[in-house]
Amino acid sequence: MRSVRVYVDAPLAEGARVRLAPFAADHLVRVLRLPDGAKLACFNGDGLEHAAMLEIAARGAVELRVGAARELHNESPLAITLVQSIARGERMDLILQKATELGVARILPVSSERTEVRLDEERAERRVAHWQRVVQSACEQCGRARVPLVEAPVALAVHAAAARELAMEKRVLQPDAAEGPSALAPCSALMLAAGPEGGFSERDLALLVQAGYRGLRLGPRVLRTETAGLAAVAALQSRFGDLV
Repeated sequence: MRSVRVYVDAPLAEGARVRLAPFAADHLVRVLRLPDGAKLACFNGDGLEHAAMLEIAARGAVELRVGAARELHNESPLAITLVQSIARGERMDLILQKATELGVARILPVSSERTEVRLDEERAERRVAHWQRVVQSACEQCGRARVPLVEAPVALAVHAAAARELAMEKRVLQPDAAEGPSALAPCSALMLAAGPEGGFSERDLALLVQAGYRGLRLGPRVLRTETAGLAAVAALQSRFGDLV
């Protein structure tokens, strides 16, 4: 049976006791029905996984007694930043979850001309907190001990201006692009931009091209926004990363 893993937003050291956040405690005790003294694993995103024991107090407080640590070596040699046009609700959650499982290092949500979701500052803050929990949960499931960074959403123009200064491979998904993943030269880091439903507008594409992005196609079919970025990540990880 696969070990239960839980993300803990706190420093971890052997012998320490760490109180779990309510949603994590509820999941372990009420959903998974783990008993007092159950053995599990915990991590905080620093690359180490700790053995741990569940301790349930009489008043319902749930803590972990932290044990020995081990370093995990399951991060991809290809560091992908997924620049994802914000999708609606569960579609965005799906993208974040599966991108984490596929090994992306960083996720940058962007608002482009055809993006349907518009977030003010307060809503953006709540969404980022939710998205961070999504990738933390995905790390629990897939065995990663480093949690992908989910950046605060920005306008595509803001990202494009910053990306001009980055000397790295940058690709934008385009059905009519001349090159596919097999044409790329070996690299250790890459930015991949995936557009909204309907794709990036001509104005958006012009901004990305000015920032050094080049087109990347995946095949003869047009993919939905929740499919395109994930399919490209899988293809790139298979070519330059650790998918075999």
